[in-house]
Amino acid sequence: MDQKDIEYFRKLLTTMLEEAKQKGDSTIEELTDSNEVFADPADRATAESDRAFTLRIRDRERRLIRKIQSALQRIDDGTYGICEECGEEIAIPRLKARPVTRLCINCKAKQEEDEHLRGD
Repeated sequence: MDQKDIEYFRKLLTTMLEEAKQKGDSTIEELTDSNEVFADPADRATAESDRAFTLRIRDRERRLIRKIQSALQRIDDGTYGICEECGEEIAIPRLKARPVTRLCINCKAKQEEDEHLRGD
């Protein structure tokens, strides 16, 4: 991968990181600003369900932030775009589709097949 590609992915990942952090901050603000009192138990249950859903999304965003930070660290280390399983270069189209990936398409397909066989 040439330097132009590296800088493209660094900028892309940095933008993704900023967006994910902003979403997380807005989620926290939404959850803390809500001081509603519900007279109807059904309304309260709906609100709690919505809150749980929002927290699950926030958890996914938190995990994505860690993956983005890890990808940025791999760029700094010079290992970005190298499959951690087989050591081959990860194709640019795969990195564009999933910039935080650590595996080439063949290794990822094998991993998913193994997970399917184990029932994960």
